[in-house]
Amino acid sequence: MTPDKAPIFKRILLKLSGEALMGDQGYGICPDVLTRVAREVGELSSKGVEVAIVIGGGNIFRGAGMAQGGMDRVTADHMGMLATVMNGLAIQDALERLGKFCRVMSALKINQVCEDYIRRRAVRHLEKGRIVVFAAGTGNPFFTTDTAASLRAIEMNADVMIKATKVDGVYDSDPKLNANAQRFERLTYDDVLNRRLEVMDTTAIVMCRDNHMPLRVINIFREGELMRLVTGESVGTLIERG
Repeated sequence: MTPDKAPIFKRILLKLSGEALMGDQGYGICPDVLTRVAREVGELSSKGVEVAIVIGGGNIFRGAGMAQGGMDRVTADHMGMLATVMNGLAIQDALERLGKFCRVMSALKINQVCEDYIRRRAVRHLEKGRIVVFAAGTGNPFFTTDTAASLRAIEMNADVMIKATKVDGVYDSDPKLNANAQRFERLTYDDVLNRRLEVMDTTAIVMCRDNHMPLRVINIFREGELMRLVTGESVGTLIERG
């Protein structure tokens, strides 16, 4: 941790997969992981960084997987969106227990439990120092939460989009299967597309590329990684327009 260093980013969009909240569990939310992630996000907010989060729902329900099993794809995707709302509420609760102000904004209308997503209101929340969690993806079936993260990062005029994963960057092959896999320090979006590197889906990559949104891929399970990145250390893999 580098508490003496000033942040180099004013506003960030953090993409968290639902699986990141599972820890070593096979399903659901690990309280210890949830608390640690909330603490690290809260520390960023305390340093004046405006933090927006897009959360997935794969720890509870995976719409694409159920669709492959025969479920109607639109129904499956809507169920997946609801799972992201559950995760968003869990993150909000963890942050509030740490004394942070947080708002969950849903692309689906569920205004008895969270706010509807309205871009100007979201920006105002960030300007007031509130952490904003975007749930329910884009609100549309057939679009991943990676695409939702790219969209929200662009809409919020974030300085960088951070994709928090289980590995410390982008590799030329799966490091869990190939001990000789090479990690990239820097890539262009065209590199990712041409090499078919599994960073995010193609729609998300193209949106970031065409809107000049830099992306950092980091390991969320390394404690302090977020702070190191935001205070200027070279962490993970940087992907940007060439």
